[in-house]
Amino acid sequence: MNQIQTNTRKQMSLTDYVQYRNGVPLGASGSLQNMLVRSLGAGTFAKFWQYWNPIWGYELGRYVYAPLNQFLPASVSLILTFLISGGIHDLVTMLVSGAPAFLFAPWFFLMGIVVVFGRLLKLDYSNQAFRVRVAINVSFILVSLMITVSLKQLF
Repeated sequence: MNQIQTNTRKQMSLTDYVQYRNGVPLGASGSLQNMLVRSLGAGTFAKFWQYWNPIWGYELGRYVYAPLNQFLPASVSLILTFLISGGIHDLVTMLVSGAPAFLFAPWFFLMGIVVVFGRLLKLDYSNQAFRVRVAINVSFILVSLMITVSLKQLF
């Protein structure tokens, strides 16, 4: 996320932001389909996350990333935002299941690292066919999950 995106989010309402990301108003017919097509078909892993779950992304950007980014480098703020998001997912899982769950925080942390390195390496597969872009984005998610599960079994 760059300064322009942060400033744009500050100026936009949630409703406007969702329409900006999904191309249709919040709750409109086709909203889920648009989110899935745009995110899975994104040409970078960073773009995947810009389209994935725009409501959650808006809140994370506004209340986690932006405050962190005031005193930390953007890449560190981004990774910490992924980690905090994962921690919230783990907390909800623990509240529902009543059992410890530490899957999402390390998994999301790894995906945050993938986003940062993808940007540093300028990894862009926008010119690939839709199916290839989907395969790449899903692979990043699944490989991160497999690494997380493997590390969890070791410890």
